[in-house]
Amino acid sequence: MVVVSSSASASSRKVLLPLLLKPILTSHSFIFSSITHYSSLSKTLVDQITRAFYQENLKLLDRKTLSNLQSHHVEPILFHLRSKPSSAIRFFEWSENFLGFNHTLESFCCLSHVLLSKRLFDPAKRVFDRMVGKFGGLDVVSVLCKGFKNYGSNPSTVYSFVVENYCRIGMVDRSFEVFIQMSEMGIPLSTYALSTMLSSLVDSQRIDYILDVYGKMGNGQREEQSGCLNVYDFVINGFFMKGEVEMGLNFHQAMIERGFMLDIVACNKILKRLCKGNCIGVASNYFSLIAKIGPKPSLVTFSTLINGYCKELRLEEAFDLYNLMTRMGIAPDLIIYSILIDGLFRVGKLDEGLCLLLAALDRGMTLDVVVFSSVINAYVRIGDLEKGIEIYNRMLKEGITPSIVTYSILINGLCQKGWLLEACGILGQIIKQGFEPSVLTYSSLIDGFCKCGKLKDGFDLYEDMVKKGHTPDVIVYCVFVTALSKQGRMVDALMFFYRAVKRGLIPNVFVFNSLIDGWCRLKQIKDAVKLYIHMGLYNIIPDVVTYTVLIKGIAEKGRPGEALILFFQILKRGFSPDVVTYCALIDGFCNQKNSAAGLQIFQLMLNNGVNPDITIYNVLINMFFREGLLKNALELFRKVHKCGPEPDIVTYNTMICGYCSLKMLSEAVQLYEELKHGWIKPNAKTFTILIDAFCKEGRMDDAMILFSTMLEKGPEPNVVTYSCLTDGYFKSYNMKNAFELHEEMSRSNISPNIVSYSILIDGLCKRGLVEEASLAFRCAVNQHLLPDVIAYGILIRHYCKVAVDTTIFLWRTVDITTFCLLN
Repeated sequence: MVVVSSSASASSRKVLLPLLLKPILTSHSFIFSSITHYSSLSKTLVDQITRAFYQENLKLLDRKTLSNLQSHHVEPILFHLRSKPSSAIRFFEWSENFLGFNHTLESFCCLSHVLLSKRLFDPAKRVFDRMVGKFGGLDVVSVLCKGFKNYGSNPSTVYSFVVENYCRIGMVDRSFEVFIQMSEMGIPLSTYALSTMLSSLVDSQRIDYILDVYGKMGNGQREEQSGCLNVYDFVINGFFMKGEVEMGLNFHQAMIERGFMLDIVACNKILKRLCKGNCIGVASNYFSLIAKIGPKPSLVTFSTLINGYCKELRLEEAFDLYNLMTRMGIAPDLIIYSILIDGLFRVGKLDEGLCLLLAALDRGMTLDVVVFSSVINAYVRIGDLEKGIEIYNRMLKEGITPSIVTYSILINGLCQKGWLLEACGILGQIIKQGFEPSVLTYSSLIDGFCKCGKLKDGFDLYEDMVKKGHTPDVIVYCVFVTALSKQGRMVDALMFFYRAVKRGLIPNVFVFNSLIDGWCRLKQIKDAVKLYIHMGLYNIIPDVVTYTVLIKGIAEKGRPGEALILFFQILKRGFSPDVVTYCALIDGFCNQKNSAAGLQIFQLMLNNGVNPDITIYNVLINMFFREGLLKNALELFRKVHKCGPEPDIVTYNTMICGYCSLKMLSEAVQLYEELKHGWIKPNAKTFTILIDAFCKEGRMDDAMILFSTMLEKGPEPNVVTYSCLTDGYFKSYNMKNAFELHEEMSRSNISPNIVSYSILIDGLCKRGLVEEASLAFRCAVNQHLLPDVIAYGILIRHYCKVAVDTTIFLWRTVDITTFCLLN
């Protein structure tokens, strides 16, 4: 229904109601009584009606004028109102509602021309719906054709409108017929109408009609001002996106069977779209059909699908395609080699990736810096820096200039190894070559300095970065906060954090987790909880790591019961604790010699579907040994060996340490021998555990054999290893060897700790050399090693034995210690 305003309607009723009540106006015989009379009055009548509706003033109409108005006057009046479509609509509605005119198809078409010539598509749609509802499948095209000359409307606009709206109301066959008529008349279809019609044909799966459309379009595409629509691309994409894969493939096959020449470029676009949309299965089927019936795949076709396979880590299919390509005589290019090499490195097949890289170079392929950087980064990530440097040298040999990304990767690798001098050398090389170090470069170096305990150098680099205009990101701040927290410098960490926030840092959960972990390491649980509460002020939601750190900190404080309460609270909040959370709880109860609670939590973990890792089994084995339950420890160790998870060096060290604690040294040595011949090799802790056990049993020769093995073959002894041997020699009354070992430790650049000095002090005191022991104590203090209760206790006890006034000693040592703390 065409809309007429309420004000116009009211005005019409007021003027016309008296006239409409007269029977003469309803008499068709009167209206058509005299052709001669109509001819003489026709122009005047049309002009009066037009003027009244144009001026929107129906009072201009009189009885005489209305009595002469007939249905065949509608079309000329609409024509005269063509410059004001709203008035044309009102007249059309008025003549139907108040005069009872039964509008013809021609009248509807005239009004459509008036509206479409002004591109008033919405009211035209309403007229179209009424026209179709009234006249059904009558030939609209031939009637519309008559009005183009009079109304000056665009044939393409009008017919495209008809095609589009037939589709809108579900008359797809009629829409297709109009399109065919348009094609025969040489009238182009608009892009929008074409896409609407094709969408309807796809929805109704009319492949036969679509093929006819493609044929009528010539090369399958029509250029309009709005762009260019490729029929093949539009249709097959429509089928695929609707999940009608089989219909899409059938359409492609029908196109080939009809003899249409398809362009592989169009096929490549579709293939790329499928791969980007993670429809790799559909892409594979589509490629198989192309390879079978055409068009012939190109290099781009293969590279697109190979890239899709590699992104989903389906390397086997990618290489099958690579082999097919070479069999078809298509030589792989830089892109394909890059994709395959990157894919191999992403799945951890580094050796195969390297072989392919070298093969590409041997074939004369010039790989770019991106490929080499990717390969170097892969080796750096697994800790094989030497191989990464080897690839870097090969890159230089090939004449490829490293990018800032390449240098940053190398710096990161060097810093991970602790090779800070070499990393700084690379930084110098970056600056020398005119590159500007990136934030990533700085953050890698800063992280390296902080991990090596050189926070001052890290902060110097940070200041240099800020001076050069770089804005530190949250990763840089997180590195500093973590480093300060691990050193126990929580006040400094918090000051740095709040200064960073003031400078505009938006903290994340990782920063807060580092700060909370720092307080937990210092056993300052209250401060850790305060920070946890402050997270809400920054709209940061705690994650499972946050809760795990808190649970671990509370448990290590000796309060596993409270940790368990927090554990159940996070379960109620919907968090799923991971294996690390469970491990912290189990370890907490085991350290409190509450193995029953630890085993119950272990069972709860299994019931909740969390698979225990080797760390949890290590904790349980250690618990059994500490409680003297050898049988349980051995059963669990055998179970791990048989069913998994794979034992690690900690598992073996736990077993060896357990044997030693139960005075079963022969079993410990036997397990060590097994370890030597396996793929897991003994580490410094393994050797130190056995050396300590030998020393405690007075078997210094056996201890020294193991120590010599460490010196010759590795791993390098640490301060604990030297301390165990020194203590062993003192207890064996071999002070000479003890002093020699202590001096050798210093020569090996291994700094003694307070435990080393305590052993030395105790050994000297037992030989009556109290003054020498006091001198060793002062040396420890001078090296900023703060004496613990054991060191004080040893000296006080021996001073008492020789009747020396301990008050003087304590005053001196406390004074020295206070001086060290202040400086």
